[in-house]
Amino acid sequence: MAKISIIGSGYVGLVYCAAFADFGNEVVGVDIDAAKVAALQAGHCPIYEPGLPELLERNLKAGRLRFTTDYPTAVPDSEFVFICVDTPASFSGEADMRAVRRAAAMIGEHLAGDTVVVNKSTMPIGSGDLVTSIIQQHITNGATFSVVSNPEFLREGSAVHDVLHPDRIVLGADDRATAERVAELYGVLHAPVVITDRRSAEMIKYASNSFLATKISFINEMAEICERVGADVTVVARGMGYDARIGGQFLQAGIGFGGSCFPKDVKALAHMAQESGCHPQLLHAVLEINTDQRRRFVQKLQQHLGDLTDKRVAIWGLAFKQNTDDMRESPAVDIIRMIEQRGGEVRAYDPAAMENARALLPYTTFCDTPYDAVRAADALCLVTPWNEFKQANLGRVAELMRSPLLLDGRNMYDPAELHALGFTYVGVGR
Repeated sequence: MAKISIIGSGYVGLVYCAAFADFGNEVVGVDIDAAKVAALQAGHCPIYEPGLPELLERNLKAGRLRFTTDYPTAVPDSEFVFICVDTPASFSGEADMRAVRRAAAMIGEHLAGDTVVVNKSTMPIGSGDLVTSIIQQHITNGATFSVVSNPEFLREGSAVHDVLHPDRIVLGADDRATAERVAELYGVLHAPVVITDRRSAEMIKYASNSFLATKISFINEMAEICERVGADVTVVARGMGYDARIGGQFLQAGIGFGGSCFPKDVKALAHMAQESGCHPQLLHAVLEINTDQRRRFVQKLQQHLGDLTDKRVAIWGLAFKQNTDDMRESPAVDIIRMIEQRGGEVRAYDPAAMENARALLPYTTFCDTPYDAVRAADALCLVTPWNEFKQANLGRVAELMRSPLLLDGRNMYDPAELHALGFTYVGVGR
């Protein structure tokens, strides 16, 4: 079993810390946030991710996992050092590499022996060369190292499942032997392994996420056309999905994608394309359609309520998707701000994300239950499709509302059932 250090304890780093420890390795998680490290060492999981608290607790108790802020006690003994720090996008889409640069410099200062450094964060094409250069500049003791690109494909809300049941392991390296050393860490998973050069491995991540985002924006554009011509996009998507060349995944029309991956990665790839002299028309269109979906959703609300001044609007769901508390690029934030800017009063409920939402939405009232949110409301907007909302007593909801208008931003409900309960139902593309 290997000795592994993982730099960064966000979504990716934390899940891989727990998973690699669960495989039997000796894992040290390194983070510059002392308060987070102390909480993790005490067994407190800082993010909402199903299955992760149990995985962390099991491996902390077993002694296979620990957390520290101290590079000198983690890096020198490690055979593998994974870089899992954030690479947020600037306004232009360019990835912010400051955390990567800092991590690479610290790794270089404390390397000992022969180490494989693994770029797990989503980084721009050519980052393997950048990290190699920075580490080399900071080595003072003759240590040797190799850099491997190993992009992650985790989905928030099912990250533990995804790390334990990957579709593939992608490894980019200058020599196959080094890539195979990293592949051995994943051997217990029996997943297909793709070994290639570093730049192709980096590109696979961006291309994969951009393609999935494109499918979402495509079906959302089809949804608008369906509304104009009288078709139902849910039926259209189902009919398309039976074609094995297309597939049904990511063909769910709604208010668009959010989170820390799709928006950032599409912007970053478009920026890299432009910097390379390309004209990424499709990538720009994907982002424009995604933004338009949120605006159209609020326009539909105005079409039914008219002037939103002093209208009470209930919002069900704040996180960018179900089974997470992540508010990054959440459609709910844009939708709520547009409603409030137009004079509306918003009462919101989410099973997990309300604490994270408070700082972003200072004018919003946060409610203890979904029923509290809809009390005397002029409209209900379903934004995040949590199971709790699927199981809600909609008859009770209709009775509590001032007017039973429901805007279903995820096409989660059956229009006929809602009409039977007395609702005015508005979906996306239906």
